Amino acid sequence: MNSNQPDRYHLTVTGHVAAHGWWGSETVARAKMTEWIGDWGRPGARITLTDQETGTVLTTWPDEA
Repeated sequence: MNSNQPDRYHLTVTGHVAAHGWWGSETVARAKMTEWIGDWGRPGARITLTDQETGTVLTTWPDEA
């Protein structure tokens, strides 16, 4: 599941606060996402984890209904 590409997994926050970061490990990126939800998970915010190599959105917060 891990990659040698340090910028493969891209995490973004949009809404009232904007931030982004890249990690080479999906496990680390998912842990960061949990941390970011705690830090910036407010009404109007959207947090997205994308695999930059495949273009696949792995998960979003809040969940799409």
